[in-house]
Amino acid sequence: MTTPRTTTKNGSKSAAGNGAKVRRVRAAPAPAPAPAPAPATGPVAGHCDELLDALAPFRDQAGTAQSWGERLARVLAGGGRLLAAGNGGSAAQAQHLTAELVGRYRDDRPPFSAIALHADTSSTTAIANDYGVDEVFARQVRAHGREGDVLMLLSTSGASANLLSAAEAGRGAGMSVWALTGPAPNPLAAGSDESLCVRAGSTATVQELHLVTVHMVCAAFDAALEGVPEEGSADDAADA
Repeated sequence: MTTPRTTTKNGSKSAAGNGAKVRRVRAAPAPAPAPAPAPATGPVAGHCDELLDALAPFRDQAGTAQSWGERLARVLAGGGRLLAAGNGGSAAQAQHLTAELVGRYRDDRPPFSAIALHADTSSTTAIANDYGVDEVFARQVRAHGREGDVLMLLSTSGASANLLSAAEAGRGAGMSVWALTGPAPNPLAAGSDESLCVRAGSTATVQELHLVTVHMVCAAFDAALEGVPEEGSADDAADA
């Protein structure tokens, strides 16, 4: 039996009883699965391999990072200050360290005094203009550093003239001078009170392990704070 068809107002025909054409929507095809990534080769794989090779001997120096963090906790909790400096990527690492101390590393805690010397662009450019690039950090060390404070200098080469001048200024001010460098021997390690020298074949790997050192120092710092009284706490307790 043939279904009778009706004509709508606009002249289109439809099946009787429906009143409109039936539109069928096709389902979108499922997306094809992403291909599995190919194993890293060439310089990418080589970068990972170099980092792994450098990590084992670096781990043997973890005790230095722990000692620095523990002593830094005593200095800063006692009202002292950390000054830090570096050039280029090392400047970023130094500023990372001071940010973790003024802000926080993991858990909430009081802020502590830590200054990244290269971050004061007006001072660094004025000093460089008036006294020369080699003095950009040393002059700030003489301005801000006090006996008993800590000066941490970061350099992948360990040979930057402005950091060597800063180390000399820090020792002259009675500060503890710590150097975080690339492979030893190097002039900055020799001119500092203590050093942690990363043995790696490239600047990139040295910088990556410097960042690990920054985090280890911060972890040790936070852990040590639990047993270190803050400045003035003994007097406060006596007055109570």
